[in-house]
Amino acid sequence: MLEAETTDKTAPRGRLSAVKPALEGEKREGGVRLVASGDWLARTVGEMESLLAETARSDLGRQIIVDCSRVGRIDTAGAFVLERLSRDLQTDGRNVELAGIADRNEALFQAVRGAMEKEAPTATPARTNPVTELVGDVGRGVFAVFNEAVAALNIIGGAIYGAAYRLTGRTRNRPAAVFNQIDQMGVKAIPIIVLITFLIGGIIAQQGAFQLRRFGGEVYAVNLVGILVLREIGVLLTAIMIAGRSGSAITAELGSMKMREEIDALHVIGLNPISVLVFPRLVALTIALPLLTVLANISALAGGMLTLKLYSDISYTNYLQGIQNSVDLFTVFSGLIKAPFMAIAIGIIGALEGMKVGGSAESLGLRVTSSVVKSIFIVIVMDGLFAIFYASIGL
Repeated sequence: MLEAETTDKTAPRGRLSAVKPALEGEKREGGVRLVASGDWLARTVGEMESLLAETARSDLGRQIIVDCSRVGRIDTAGAFVLERLSRDLQTDGRNVELAGIADRNEALFQAVRGAMEKEAPTATPARTNPVTELVGDVGRGVFAVFNEAVAALNIIGGAIYGAAYRLTGRTRNRPAAVFNQIDQMGVKAIPIIVLITFLIGGIIAQQGAFQLRRFGGEVYAVNLVGILVLREIGVLLTAIMIAGRSGSAITAELGSMKMREEIDALHVIGLNPISVLVFPRLVALTIALPLLTVLANISALAGGMLTLKLYSDISYTNYLQGIQNSVDLFTVFSGLIKAPFMAIAIGIIGALEGMKVGGSAESLGLRVTSSVVKSIFIVIVMDGLFAIFYASIGL
């Protein structure tokens, strides 16, 4: 006997109690009569799933009648379950009849049958063409770059707007915020910047002396170190280190504020988040990066001097004299001029990615990674553009 309990002890208080559905099997000659009773509602038919599945798999004979005359209340879910049972039983040539449906429920069963008989729409495979796909990818890339440029200009405009308000006295100046960021991005970055550039200066000096030794020009390694460090390596290494250290920190800080809805709170109280949060960081980066570049240049030259003393026995006096003869004022400032532009680019990209953070930790991690990659890429591109510019004007 296929039977379920007929009482509902779990019905929520305040809701009309429902009689649990039941399904009883009565053997007849050549088949079985399945009598459905109780209330077949969305909140009650769930517990019938296992019983109905077992019934569909059972050998009930060739003639099966599903009698719904004893069904009390029924909704779409109940009608769907009974209709699906009758269809599941129609296997191996069985003759299944769904009988005893009350007149008031006939329209409900008709609607369920109509929905079940509708064919699921088949997805038409899109015709692909490598040329059109390539053009589409290029177009999407162009639009993405355009949107990034517009967002970056929005941040620049907001920072200028905040600066104008401070200069005109409409907003109170907060130098403590700028000095705090200089401490975080500049002062605390000195040890790692000095260490890395000292080692790189030593490596450049050793490799230059090793290669020039073949041609008897080992002494010219001094010129190589001085020009390469002051024009390219010092500012480039410093900017890359700051992009990885401070650019990611800007993205993480702003992203965390975005996740905690602190930026929305600033909007609510009438403050511009770019003016309050981004502007001090841009100013601090613009001040800190050139100063760190000066320290990086000195550290790299010191590393080269020590290496050439140990590796090629070039005295400190000869090294300093060689630097003085090979380096002019433009060589010193050609690298320092790049630093403020790189600092602004790093700050804008870090702030832009921070403002894009969603509500999940995964989004924050992706944006921090994107910030570092984009900042380093832009820094290298800017260095190349400056090199082309210097070459075009003959410097």
